[in-house]
Amino acid sequence: MARRRPRTLLAMAPGLRSRLLDDAATRRLREVADVEPEFVLDDYAGPGAAAALAQAEILLTCWGAPAVDARTLAAAPRLRAVVHAAGSVKQIVTDACWERGIVVSSAARANSLPVAEYTVAMVLLSNKNVLRLREDYRAARGRRPDRHQGHGHIGNYRRRVGIVGASRIGRRVIELLAPYDLELVLYDPYMNTEQAACLGARGVGLDELCRTCDVVSLHAPELPETRAMIDRRRLALMRDGATLINTARGSLVDGSALTAELTSGRLNAVIDVTEPEVLPADSPLYDLPNVLLTPHIAGSLGNELHRMADSAIEEIARYGAGLPFAHAVRREDLHRTA
Repeated sequence: MARRRPRTLLAMAPGLRSRLLDDAATRRLREVADVEPEFVLDDYAGPGAAAALAQAEILLTCWGAPAVDARTLAAAPRLRAVVHAAGSVKQIVTDACWERGIVVSSAARANSLPVAEYTVAMVLLSNKNVLRLREDYRAARGRRPDRHQGHGHIGNYRRRVGIVGASRIGRRVIELLAPYDLELVLYDPYMNTEQAACLGARGVGLDELCRTCDVVSLHAPELPETRAMIDRRRLALMRDGATLINTARGSLVDGSALTAELTSGRLNAVIDVTEPEVLPADSPLYDLPNVLLTPHIAGSLGNELHRMADSAIEEIARYGAGLPFAHAVRREDLHRTA
């Protein structure tokens, strides 16, 4: 099959290219695309942008890329595809792109893998009550605390784990947890109990999931209908000592209600995303012993960015060979995806 090397333009945050594309990826990109990897746009009106856009057939984007709006499209008459080397395309691909027939690909699947792996690690550590046992050890400095007294309920044998959202990440978490002696339950408004069972989980309502699970892990998209879906009432349903894991979006949880529950010590939490994205300096969540607070690290980090780059480059190779994208994004699916 004949292969073309489509003219490709990079667009992303300054300094990101060198972290996204290692030497091997850069060589592969040059093989499949007519590209200048050192030339990267973060502003479609910046120096050299007009000439580059006029020739581009593909935009290879990542975090920090500007939105491809009607003005940008007018400056890019040859543009036919946007290949996003990251997850959600909602901040980049506008209605003007769909109306022009631009085809879109995303590395959301590649980015979902480290999130799922991180979540699985946190589920297992949460059921072992690691945060509280760490505090016991700190308090017992110089001697071993009693690891059994008062901790008979901890462990990963027959614990119930609730997955909220059968997204790519949610499905992968269920798959990775399958070998463990856990009971997996799933809430997703687009799935019935038979479909949930096919994934390896028991389908339940969200209230039942919150009320009966030892760990509740969020994997739903950020949509108007998911905003504060874990509200004060549902947090109150959670059993004493349960853990909430949020690697999805901060907006899914009522932040003030969660802070109140965590400050009381009744619940535990693993929080990788918040609203606002960076909490104010006086937030108690930074210091609570029952909270693991991290700065949005569950997704691709360090060498995991190379997986997203490889995925995007293979999509460009497919495009050049006249094949459809393996990870195409469809406009009609955006209303229920991240």
